[in-house]
Amino acid sequence: MLIAENILWLLVLIGVMILVHELGHFMVARFFDVRVEVFSIGFGPRLFGRRGRETDFRVSAIPFGGYVRMAGEQPGDQAADDPRAFLSKPRWQRMLIAFAGPAMNVVLAVSLLTGMFLFKYPKPVASDFTAVIGHVSPNSPAAKAGLREGDRIVRIDDIVNPNWDDVTIREISSANRPLQLEIERAGRRFNVTVVPALTPKEGVGYAGWAQEAEIQVSEVSPGMPAEKAGLKKGDLLLAVNHEPIRSRYKLQDVVRASEGKPVEIEFIRNGERMSVAIQPVYSEQEKRWMIGLAPDHRVIYTRLPLNQAFRESVRQNMRGATLIFEFLRGIVAQRMSPKTLDGPIRIAQLSGDAARQGAYSFINLMAAVSLNLAIINLLPIPILDGGIILMLLVEMAVRRDLSIQVKEAVFKFGFVFLLMIMAFVIFNDISKMLPSG
Repeated sequence: MLIAENILWLLVLIGVMILVHELGHFMVARFFDVRVEVFSIGFGPRLFGRRGRETDFRVSAIPFGGYVRMAGEQPGDQAADDPRAFLSKPRWQRMLIAFAGPAMNVVLAVSLLTGMFLFKYPKPVASDFTAVIGHVSPNSPAAKAGLREGDRIVRIDDIVNPNWDDVTIREISSANRPLQLEIERAGRRFNVTVVPALTPKEGVGYAGWAQEAEIQVSEVSPGMPAEKAGLKKGDLLLAVNHEPIRSRYKLQDVVRASEGKPVEIEFIRNGERMSVAIQPVYSEQEKRWMIGLAPDHRVIYTRLPLNQAFRESVRQNMRGATLIFEFLRGIVAQRMSPKTLDGPIRIAQLSGDAARQGAYSFINLMAAVSLNLAIINLLPIPILDGGIILMLLVEMAVRRDLSIQVKEAVFKFGFVFLLMIMAFVIFNDISKMLPSG
């Protein structure tokens, strides 16, 4: 049942992405008076649709994709000499038609976050504007470099006064590459070098640090010790066994190391400071001690006026685009593993999880996927929009059309390459579902 639900939400997610993407191609093609023969959501046999005066709007059997078929789109088509054919139009017009699909996905991503922030925006807190370490995992690269809780990262490589987003982007995209840090501790500044390790399963850089932040209870598992002790969602966590809780990992570390002994948790609820002792239980499935509590960063939600919502949406999408480019650069430079790439199985899981969490999470995911789709489609890979744009730029540079044989060979290569990528990411998704070791 859960699998079917995940697939349903995946179809909703990619259905919106494909519709908006192909609508971009369609609208600009019609603007330049190109005859559009087919507008399809999905590939393969036609399931149903509506035939317009010159366009067949259809839903096809294979839902993972879509296309707009224009008259004379391929060399050798019978309609190639038609003045309304795609190849009859100037190259700059064809380039804009190809670019319109990814552009519409960017517009969708910005619009989704803008609309969401009008109703629900996670208000930044003081810790979001600095990079203070709240946790250092034992034996991690950060621990080996001598970093401690409370250290402030003043500089990381060429970024001065970074926030934690800056630190995270550098960390995950710098496996086995030295990061040069300037640290402030107790009023003194010094330099250290941290070399993030490559995580075998996720394929990203890992330094072993976490952001200092206020931590609250985000979820309490029914029937578990935390619920029985009276802890509730929203409680602000202060300390465990008299040790300050500066990150969401502190409580987990103390509970796991408790060997079943009671842990004392101090917290604030409705302005009142409280304390409770909790007896951990051992999970045979997880192979660790647990109390059934999920800690996370404290979040205060507010609403933004339209102009601020739009600016914040643009800022977050630019940050997301930067992260995507860093991922791609990291893979090419072998500082990250291709294992970071997610395929349809993983996206289906994310879609189902986000939908069950509510509209806020699902809209966030939809915006992220839309931005990813835009950037991936602009890569200079034959058969993708970016590949079409690249070939048009080459033709503009040499001032003549490439031969039909060259174009066919290039597109065949692109098709095979995409099939190989799809096979890899599906294998990747399956391997991530398997237990480590």
